[in-house]
Order: sequence, then C-alpha cells, then structure tokens
Amino acid sequence: MSKIKSYLLILSCTFCFLSTNAQQISKEELIFLTPEWKGERYSDGRPKVSDELLERMKLVTLEEAWAVLRNENYNYQFEDGWMTINPDSVLVGRAVTATFMPGRPDIHRVIDDRGHNKDKRIKSQNSWTIDMLIKGDVYVVDQFGAHVDGPTIGDNLGNSIYAKTGNGIVYNGALRDISGLKELGAFTSFFRSYHPSHHLNNPDGRLNTTLTGINTPTRIGMATVMPGDIVLGRDGGVIFIPPHLAEKVVKTSEVVRLRDMFGHQRLREQKYTPGEIDNRWSDEIEKDFSERLRANRDQLPVSEEQVKELLEQRTW
Repeated sequence: MSKIKSYLLILSCTFCFLSTNAQQISKEELIFLTPEWKGERYSDGRPKVSDELLERMKLVTLEEAWAVLRNENYNYQFEDGWMTINPDSVLVGRAVTATFMPGRPDIHRVIDDRGHNKDKRIKSQNSWTIDMLIKGDVYVVDQFGAHVDGPTIGDNLGNSIYAKTGNGIVYNGALRDISGLKELGAFTSFFRSYHPSHHLNNPDGRLNTTLTGINTPTRIGMATVMPGDIVLGRDGGVIFIPPHLAEKVVKTSEVVRLRDMFGHQRLREQKYTPGEIDNRWSDEIEKDFSERLRANRDQLPVSEEQVKELLEQRTW
C-alpha cells in the first residue's frame, strides 16, 4: 500500500471516529485541533479570521497560497478537477464543514432522533449545517462524490446558503437545479458533477446519505479541511488555508504583486533584461524597487499601511 493510500485510510478512520462519537464537534475539541490559531474565535470554537484579511485574500492567486503552505509543510490543502458556477469569480470565506456517508438506516435513525429531540434541529439532515451558516462562511461538504440520487443541494437550499453567507459552496458530490443556482449571480461554487435526481432521506425506505459530522475535520479529495480554514477558490481549483497562516499568505501575495508590477514595468521600459528580472535581483534592482515603492505608495494596489510595513523591513 502506498504512503498516500495509508495516509488516507488513517485519516478516514480518524474522521469517522470524531464524527460518529460527536456529530457536531465540541468547542473544546475544535480548540484542541487548531492549536496554532491564537486569534478570535466564534462561540463554538471555530477560528475567526478577520473580514479585512478575507477581503485582501480575494486578490491572492492559488500559486501564491500553495507556495506558502508548501513551505510550511502543509502538503494536502489543494484540490482541483471541479465543475464551477461563476468560474471567473473568486470564492473566499471561512469553512463550515459537513461530512456525509452512504446512507445506513440504523445510524441514520439515531442521528435523526438526537437531532430532532435533543438538539432541536428541524427537517432533514441535509439542512442542519446550513441552518448554522452566517455571513462570510463557505459551506464545505464531503458528499463522498455521490452522483445518481446523491444531490442534497438544489436551488432552494442554494438560495438559503447564499442569503446566509453571501458566498457559494465547495461540494464533493453532484448538484441539481444548476440553472436555478446560476440565477443567484454571485453564488461562486465548486462541485463534482451534475445530476437531475435528488437524495433520498427515508431510513424506512430508500436512503442515500447520512450526515455524520458537523464542523468536524473532513477530507475533500486530497485536501484536509478544518472548520475555520480560509477557502480560496478560483481558476478551477480550491485551496484550504489554515487560519494561522492566512495573514502570511496575504502578505506574501502582496509583496509578490508589487514585485511583479515593478518587474513588468521595467521590462516594458527595457531598463533590465528578462534574465535580470527573472532571477534573484541585484542590489541595484532591489534599491530601484524600494525607491519606486516610496514614490508611489499611494497609487499601488496594496494599502499604504502594508507598503509602509514592507518598506520598514527593507534596508534600502
């Protein structure tokens, strides 16, 4: 068995344990599993990266985010191969996770009973996590790639998700009602497939899915996702950024953006050769870059505060 397969097997077993022993993860367990995050949290323990960072994250590329995470040894945070709604838009928000498994009547019944009678949840399991969503969230769902009779989201739940979050979804399974979801306009979403059927939710008859985890760690393809991770979806791919690395990703991206702008302009002006710009910059180029930042700090696509911070770190 390969190392990757062994990793996924262990990961799946771990997540099953977490999910079936505590369908909605406890605040204490979520804090335990996100020890690197030192900032604000929601009342349930989910890390709360600031709105200001989320806004800046919208300009980050997948390449920039991936490079930062790889350098920090986070090697399983990216997943591609998606179908998309609004493929030219960018999806950014805080992850709220849901994990479904193929339907099993005995487990489904006890989860239903506890959800309805103890936790006071209403209707079917596919709406329970949606009821918890708030502005800035992204609903991240492991639907185990379910296709025929698998969709748990169509235009009705899609409207609810969008109204609550202002965002779309990352959905490891099939959607239905694609035309209705497209009418939402800004419902930027990533999903595996389309099928006109719908999930079946009767444990005494046909049953296709059972909700086994709410805000537990989950797996989306080859990516590990924690509640509170920052979702960055664009250009056909999705990366899940641990909250304690979100600021580093944004700041690294902003530096790269400024350096790229400077390098491209100097190439158009033919002041430097491609070889000089495309390799480690000389002291002369670095000095030129710093002087340009100082002279144009109020005209750059990065806040003056961030430019000031960058300049304070430089010796030129």
